[in-house]
Amino acid sequence: MSGGNALDVSRETIERLKTYEVLLRKWTQKINLVARPTLDDLWTRHFIDSAQTYRLAPHPVGHWVDLGSGGGFPGLVIAIMAMEHGSPARVTLVESDSRKSAFLRTVIRETGAPARVVNARIEETSPLEADVISARALTDLDGLLGFCARHLRSGGTAIFPKGESWRKELETAQRTWNFSHQLATSETETGPVILTITGVARV
Repeated sequence: MSGGNALDVSRETIERLKTYEVLLRKWTQKINLVARPTLDDLWTRHFIDSAQTYRLAPHPVGHWVDLGSGGGFPGLVIAIMAMEHGSPARVTLVESDSRKSAFLRTVIRETGAPARVVNARIEETSPLEADVISARALTDLDGLLGFCARHLRSGGTAIFPKGESWRKELETAQRTWNFSHQLATSETETGPVILTITGVARV
């Protein structure tokens, strides 16, 4: 295992993440949870990358919603870290693919993470009143802000890791949405950033 120390978490959290890692490697042989090449660098590319999102949130957080959770990044890592820190109080993972949802539920059961899975399309899910929303590699910023309008409570925060095209996405989104944003550079890759967004409203 590499990258555990870089996470700066307890031994118990590392053990839970190792349980998650074993399940991820096993299930990835059958379903496409993460890009196969990234498994070689799983702790940096997925666990440490997700932990960055956790640290940018305005803790304590009541309800954290992760959209399009897929293999569980960052949502499941957030839920596992919550067991150590007591925040967020609960995590909801929204995933439309039933096989990926089954994987997420398996990890939750094996780790005891305070999360539940909603196996449904984001736009068809009843408003979730999230204090924090996250999503990784799901859709462009304009689309993500549309999901925020439905699921983020007033005064809530959205945290979105974005690739190198983030400037263009930001520009496009600002034509349709009013919002404030802060920028953090990724600790794990050069080029990508993490956007922390508040005050989302249609123009």
